[in-house]
Amino acid sequence: MTLTAVPETKRIEVDQTDKRWKLVRITMQKHNYSPRALIETLHVIQDSFGFIDNEAMQYVSQELRVPLSKVYGVATFYNNFTSKPAGEHSLVLCTGTACYVKGNDQIVEWMKERFGLNPNETTPDNRLSFMTARCVGACGMAPVMILDGHIMGKMSPDEMKQRIEEWLSNDSN
Repeated sequence: MTLTAVPETKRIEVDQTDKRWKLVRITMQKHNYSPRALIETLHVIQDSFGFIDNEAMQYVSQELRVPLSKVYGVATFYNNFTSKPAGEHSLVLCTGTACYVKGNDQIVEWMKERFGLNPNETTPDNRLSFMTARCVGACGMAPVMILDGHIMGKMSPDEMKQRIEEWLSNDSN
């Protein structure tokens, strides 16, 4: 039996002059590069870049000495994190039980028909990102959607569709 060497993983280098990466490094340094800084570091990347791509996950894994699978698991588990750049506008639709039974499933289908978007997709022109969340914690306002960070609820599916159309036609909202 012969043993072959496992190739070393490529070291990820980031642009040291980029202020966003400086914030990430400062966050990790503040926690002495402890694996416990994982979520906070991912938040800083998300806030600084607008998304967390594969290269960023590999960098965090390398610097915090956390398995890449764990970094990926955390980054894909929480709906605050996204791995793709967001569009100019973002629509987050709650798909929790209270919102689902009050018609948000109809909005998912309508988004496919009207804009050609499945959940977690962005239009080709980067104008609209459509995401879903298992629960946004506003069940008393069901059904709920979040338009560019503004929670909206207690509307019929038809009212929601109308509001989305108005919102997209008026960039000042």
